[in-house]
Amino acid sequence: MSRPDSEASSSSYMAAPFLYDEAPDFAARSTHGDISLKALRGRWVLLFSHPADFTPVCTSELIAFARSAHRFEALNCQLLALSVDGLYSHLAWLNSIKVNFDIDIPFPLIEDPSMSVARAFGMLPRHSHSSGTVRGTFLIDPEGVIQSINWYPISTGRSVQEQLRQLEAIKLSYEVPFYTPAEWQSGDDTIVPPPRTIEGARARLGDTQAPDWYYKTCSNPLSPSAGRQQ
Repeated sequence: MSRPDSEASSSSYMAAPFLYDEAPDFAARSTHGDISLKALRGRWVLLFSHPADFTPVCTSELIAFARSAHRFEALNCQLLALSVDGLYSHLAWLNSIKVNFDIDIPFPLIEDPSMSVARAFGMLPRHSHSSGTVRGTFLIDPEGVIQSINWYPISTGRSVQEQLRQLEAIKLSYEVPFYTPAEWQSGDDTIVPPPRTIEGARARLGDTQAPDWYYKTCSNPLSPSAGRQQ
């Protein structure tokens, strides 16, 4: 019996995963050879899907991710692209991108013609036979837990800069118990979590970095020069 193109775990037809769920494991063929999600434990993973090969918005996204791939690599994050088209279509698409845009795609593009991986991640309605609405992004932490989910319509390309910003912000909070405020960028001040006792709340009063007991900022705790203020 021939080997299936891709095999998802038994969760393929369960409800779509939510934040902080374990990401469904899968094994599949890709443009970089056979790949499984479990084999990437210990690294961050950004899994992003495309409606189809040889489409303009998807092409622009692959190029944008390729140009910033070194930045994801520096953050210990593996990029994984997914499309329901087959492997040979993927290879032809990547060759077309090289010929027309002079850029190599340095990360794997996974095939999913059975749509089993897409269904496991809720990228398609359970009984759908169309891939027309697939454009999802999942950020998975080194323990295999989903930390961010983004959905985009077929007409709208993703912002790679926003994906990097999310990765840096979530990675910071994963490593140290600090939050990031609205519009946060790498190097900006962070937020100290609010106290959980009345004594802690009162201790905040008069703190020059705390306008009120529940809101206190501090420099980035992962910066070598930052003081770890509490």
